[in-house]
Amino acid sequence: MGKKLEYLRQNIFSIMLITAVVARYFTPELQQNPRFSFSYLDPGTGTMIISAIVGIFATIILGVKTFWFKIASFFKPKKKN
Repeated sequence: MGKKLEYLRQNIFSIMLITAVVARYFTPELQQNPRFSFSYLDPGTGTMIISAIVGIFATIILGVKTFWFKIASFFKPKKKN
């Protein structure tokens, strides 16, 4: 299942890349003046970027916390029943 998922992910990325390149060269503004590229980031894009950054920080914090507890439990004295 992992190989199929990786193959699908690579194909989707290729399609997105080709679409971006085609859109870059076939927009009327860029055909007139190809030196300039105009971008527009709407509020939804900004929210998505902020969400991704928060998610990355949360993942890092959780990973460090989990790793820290594993190290701490290794050095704690074992409880005898």
